[in-house]
Amino acid sequence: MEAVTRPLLLGINDGKQRAHQGAHDHPDLESLGLDRSSARGKLSYFKTCFNGLNALSEFTIVLHNPRDNSTSESKSVGIVVERTLIDKTEKLAALSLSKPLASFENYPLVALNFLSQNHIHPLSCQAHVRANPGLHCCSTTIFCSDFSGVGILSVPYALAAGGWLSLILLLVIASSTYYTGLLIQRCMDADPNIRSYPDIGDHAFGTAGRIVVSVTMNIELYLVSTGFLILEGDNLHNLIPGMEFEISGITVSGRQSFIVIVAIIILPTIWLNNMSILSYISASGVLASVIILGSILWAGAVDGIGFQQRGSLINWNGLPTAVSLYAFCYCAHPVFPTLYTSMRNQRQFSKVLLLCFVFCTVTYASMAVLGYLMFGSEVQSQITLDLPTNKISSKVAIVTTLVNPIAKYALMVTPIVNSIENQFQSYYNKRSFSVLVRTTLVTSAVVVAVAIPFFGYLMSLVGAFLSVTASILLPCLCYLKISGTYQRLGFELVTICGIMVMGVLVLIVGTYTALVQIIQHL
Repeated sequence: MEAVTRPLLLGINDGKQRAHQGAHDHPDLESLGLDRSSARGKLSYFKTCFNGLNALSEFTIVLHNPRDNSTSESKSVGIVVERTLIDKTEKLAALSLSKPLASFENYPLVALNFLSQNHIHPLSCQAHVRANPGLHCCSTTIFCSDFSGVGILSVPYALAAGGWLSLILLLVIASSTYYTGLLIQRCMDADPNIRSYPDIGDHAFGTAGRIVVSVTMNIELYLVSTGFLILEGDNLHNLIPGMEFEISGITVSGRQSFIVIVAIIILPTIWLNNMSILSYISASGVLASVIILGSILWAGAVDGIGFQQRGSLINWNGLPTAVSLYAFCYCAHPVFPTLYTSMRNQRQFSKVLLLCFVFCTVTYASMAVLGYLMFGSEVQSQITLDLPTNKISSKVAIVTTLVNPIAKYALMVTPIVNSIENQFQSYYNKRSFSVLVRTTLVTSAVVVAVAIPFFGYLMSLVGAFLSVTASILLPCLCYLKISGTYQRLGFELVTICGIMVMGVLVLIVGTYTALVQIIQHL
């Protein structure tokens, strides 16, 4: 995840004289006892603020929004600044915290979570996300990293399921999801209050919309993280066949044993509060995709596998599986709002998004064609399972495949953990409760992975039901409601309705097909 700076602009008014200062009149942080270069100094400052919780409950907080030069007043609900640090009548402090977004110990993030849980709109306490120069220079890479995941391993299987003509569906899905990405941008531009994907749902359909978006996101994250365990188990079993051990008299062998082992390895990373290192490792998704693609090309061209399979033109029975897996490849829409607000020049969003989609689509199509030409209709749900393990190129591809999901797993489930912990505020700060929640989450994922060890079918289900919902249907519905486009018949409305009809068809047929396949193989 990217490192960003979040300024939190707070002003204090005693109810008699309203303090209002411009963005350029902020007092020097050093004068307030803050060390700009020390994360510890920043954290200690916010600790002090939180230790003074409700200490100034009789005063009114003046909150400055840097986007529109306006201010809003509300009674203090918990975020306060002690008098010894800031003069409550005259000063407006600009507090910055540079830290990767994955670090959920940051006090500004806790503050914003507190506000959202109490239904206080983000504009009333604006945390304006500004990109640092590094983020601005590599926005496309960051977007591509969110798209470049385990989906690249399954596109040859998807092409084999649907036939050569199913590549047209890949382009259709890519075009549709690119357009819905632009709709998300338009939803955010319609109201500066919108800072996240659940905010879009809330702005469009109220609390029900926020709940639907949040539940969809969390279930998708849970099943994808479960797919990570299955992927790890399959590839490790392919490298080291014959592995088994005994737990309480129960023999665990093959893929199941590796799923358990990987879960044990991953578990300590789930317990971490600061995931800065993991965020940087997981951001290497683009590099991992290029390495895997290069290894597959080398295996086919140099290691003797060849590209001699012809394949079939079209396989009607396999089209639902193919289009579902294609949809799974474009399921990063829930993070678009965060990335959008993190861009310095937000007007470049559409161009950055286009470059990302073009790069990822070319990568997916190339991998699909190479894999299908190499292994034909016999290609497995993960192309790495078809590679000869005695070749260096194969080992490079498999090891790269194994490392990235391990780094990403904790980041994937952290939003789920936060959602669960937020429901139990009285236990929120108890370390033992947090460890229990995280351990239970991983344990349940292991149970699901062992019970349904079908990576291709599970990801097909995720793509058809959850990815289509989050990346196609919800952006369209929210945009129609927010913009009022549904009231005006025109080309835009026809286009959006056409995309939604396609999405509903994929959702129904793809979900049914995936469930049938899973049940048949249980």
